[in-house]
Amino acid sequence: MTLAFAILNVFTVSTGAFFFMAGTIGLLRFPDTLTRLHALTKADNLGLGLMVLGLLPQVGGLLNGLKLGSIWLLVQFSGAIVTQLIAGVVRQNGPRP
Repeated sequence: MTLAFAILNVFTVSTGAFFFMAGTIGLLRFPDTLTRLHALTKADNLGLGLMVLGLLPQVGGLLNGLKLGSIWLLVQFSGAIVTQLIAGVVRQNGPRP
C-alpha cells in the first residue's frame, strides 16, 4: 500500500509542477494583462492544490496537514484579491501597449 501512496504522491506533485509551468508559459506568451492574469492565477492555484494534496500523506501529523491547508487557502485568497486589484487598475486606465 505504501508503493501506491508513493506513486500517487509523485503523480500529484508532478502534475502540480506541470500546472505551475503552464501558468508561467501563459504569463509569458499571452498578449494582454487580463489573459495573463487569468492563465497565471488559474494554473497556479490548481498547481499548488495538487502539490498540497500530494504532500498531505507525507506530513507528520494533523497539525502539519492543517498548516499546509492553511497555506493553500491563504494563497487562494491573496491571489484572488491581487488579481481583482490589478484587473481594476487595467480596466480603469486601459491596457498598456
